[in-house]
Amino acid sequence: MNKLGNYVSGEWVTGDGDGQLLFNAVTGDPIAAASTKGLDFKAMTDYARRTGNPALRRMTFHERGRMLRALALHLQQHLPEFYDISYKSGATKADSWVDIEGGIGNLFSYASLRRRFPDQSFYVDGESHNLSKQNSFMGTHLMVPKEGVAIHINAFNFPVWGMLEKVAVNWLAGMPAIVKPATITSFLTEAVVRVIIDSGILPDGALQLICGSAGDLLDHVHPQDVISFTGSASTGHQLKSHQAIQRENVPFNMEADSLNCIVLAPDVEKGSLEWDIFIKEIRKEMTAKAGQKCTAIRRIFVPENRMEEVWMDVAGALKQTTIGNPLNEKVRMGALAGQQQRNEVREQVSKLLAGSSLVYGSLDSVEVIDADARKGAFLSPLLLLNERPFTHREVHEVEAFGPVSTIMPYRNMDEAIELSRMGKGSLCSSIVTKDHSTARNYILGAGPWHGRILVLNNDCARESTGHGSPLPLLVHGGPGRAGGGEEMGGIRGVNHYMQRIAVQGSPDMITGVTGVYQPYAKGNEDVIHPFRKHFEEIRIGDQLITGNRTITEADIVNFANLSWDHFYAHTDHTALEGTLFEKPVAHGYFILSAAAGLFVDGSGKGPVLLNYGIDELRFLKPVYAGTTIKVRFTCKEKIEQEQKSDTDVPKGIVKWYVEVLDTDGDQVAVATILTMVRKKQ
Repeated sequence: MNKLGNYVSGEWVTGDGDGQLLFNAVTGDPIAAASTKGLDFKAMTDYARRTGNPALRRMTFHERGRMLRALALHLQQHLPEFYDISYKSGATKADSWVDIEGGIGNLFSYASLRRRFPDQSFYVDGESHNLSKQNSFMGTHLMVPKEGVAIHINAFNFPVWGMLEKVAVNWLAGMPAIVKPATITSFLTEAVVRVIIDSGILPDGALQLICGSAGDLLDHVHPQDVISFTGSASTGHQLKSHQAIQRENVPFNMEADSLNCIVLAPDVEKGSLEWDIFIKEIRKEMTAKAGQKCTAIRRIFVPENRMEEVWMDVAGALKQTTIGNPLNEKVRMGALAGQQQRNEVREQVSKLLAGSSLVYGSLDSVEVIDADARKGAFLSPLLLLNERPFTHREVHEVEAFGPVSTIMPYRNMDEAIELSRMGKGSLCSSIVTKDHSTARNYILGAGPWHGRILVLNNDCARESTGHGSPLPLLVHGGPGRAGGGEEMGGIRGVNHYMQRIAVQGSPDMITGVTGVYQPYAKGNEDVIHPFRKHFEEIRIGDQLITGNRTITEADIVNFANLSWDHFYAHTDHTALEGTLFEKPVAHGYFILSAAAGLFVDGSGKGPVLLNYGIDELRFLKPVYAGTTIKVRFTCKEKIEQEQKSDTDVPKGIVKWYVEVLDTDGDQVAVATILTMVRKKQ
């Protein structure tokens, strides 16, 4: 019997003993064994912190992002072998696509996210704050990678996506990972990790893998570590209360299975497009991955006068779902992950039946294609009916982690909101409606109890990713029963693996530390105009103090005629009573244009390729005719740009802090202007 490998401290090793047998979910045949007996888990955590962490911390966000992209492209070359293995977990091709290519898509998403960060190993978080009257003392926040290891304990239902959606985030943040997939489907995770390690793309120590029991791994956690758990709420709470986690105050992010719900709003009529969308969404969420999704719809709420129509239409849709061997192209729903999982689902359904009745499906029999229903872990979709959801509360407390959902009535939207809350916290909820007011009331009423809410109707259905699809740039998690944590979420997710530091000092010091110019720091004046310098020659703090320009009434009139902006405050002397202005004021955009006329170098072609944009523009003080202005123009930040091809011009983006000043030295306008600047080579 083939024994799965564990990737430990830079080597593939197998655990001692026979290990746990793993089975083909479709045929019931044993396919591998998994064991971690004899592994040195302390050595694994030490290796990650000592080898993987420093290597990743030395890399910049851009380097880490390019690493993710290279890895994603590499994994795409191995899709056929991943799919072949995935079928053994009972997953159909569509299920496997979500798991495998969805996971790789996360790598691509976080690779692209690198552009939101500087080309540094850390970043400045938010605004800086002046803390003194004389402008000599200030503070800001930095985000730096933690010095520990990310430990991921994953569920069985998504052996690839569950790993890649987490490691993409911690790698971009600059932390290594130890991945412990659920043993039952770890054979697929192991195959993917072998391809990752063989690629040589990751630095040593960035990834380790455990296929089997986690042993005493959690005994060796460190205050700089981060633990992420996906799975049942009961297991999550048990792990979260581990003595070492409590003692060391280790962040513990839990994403637990939850009793997610969907609501059919009162405005949706049978025969409408929204009605059909509602029925299709329920069928998809009950049968995708054979219902083995933490985001699957478990509770269905419909107006009480439409109960029978809905359950009959859902039953009719489920009847069209072909079940069996995922390798058969006619099959739309495969097997559960194993016989044990099927037994657990049956036990949970038995509890639900204490307050509900079965209106579609069978606990004991199922018709399958190209398979043996007794040997494989097949189960019929099961639709239950609970007519008294406020009395029979089992449906709000018990989850059957399979193709099982319960339909329930409500009398008004207040009841629908209350029923949605009774799950005590879920990962996601959906409402099907075209009414904006209904959607708003549901979101604000149910929102505190759900991590994500999808408003579904014909306007978005064609492109919607659906109720059960977490997305890389949106947080995935939920309150209460759902674990109280969050994963992914773009920059929000990256921050889970970084430490926020409040840094205080002089503007000059903070500029030097962060590599970002801070207001009131000293500038570097030079005889060479900033626009005559190539990207590499520009220094943070390079500064130009321009000459003066006096604004005239003719300037204001001419700009109004040129721009067609005849807003009364600029053109009508008689309409200013009761306003903020003493007399017609210059257009803010004219002041900015005039500022550009002062700081732009007009002596001919130079390294500046184009104006890339304007950020954080503010008009702070009225400028009237007769006011004299000048500009303090300072290099704030530099961002490398990658060459997309050999013919692409080598360049970078330079952010300039623009201060338009009057003769009193007051700022009348500030902005950050971005220019694209050519490199020398």
